[in-house]
Amino acid sequence: MAFVRFQDLVVYQLAEKRADAVWDVVLTWNILSRDTVGKQLIRAADSIGANIAEGCGRQSPVDNRRFVRIARGSLHETQHWLRRSFRRNLLTAEQIAALHITVEELAPRLNAYLKSIVPSGRKNQ
Repeated sequence: MAFVRFQDLVVYQLAEKRADAVWDVVLTWNILSRDTVGKQLIRAADSIGANIAEGCGRQSPVDNRRFVRIARGSLHETQHWLRRSFRRNLLTAEQIAALHITVEELAPRLNAYLKSIVPSGRKNQ
């Protein structure tokens, strides 16, 4: 696999967009909500892009695939914290809908990116 800058990956750009949107929303919450659910939500959302970047930096297809799987786990964790936030009336239905659009695009792109990372010496996996 040729070296690819993580900043150039559409999947990374979507993850970054999602993390920024989460940050903007959490900043509007009260102190208790920011300190509990908010911090967890921000960490999970930021972790998606961070793991994509770290995987690219390893320059090993095996390591890259491992970090993309971790990013996928962070995406699921983010979804969990979004659900908790909505159930605790921290997010409106409109905010959830807006953030959900990114999830619908990010999840399949993460899976496609994972499939595109072929270990050395293999054409398909």
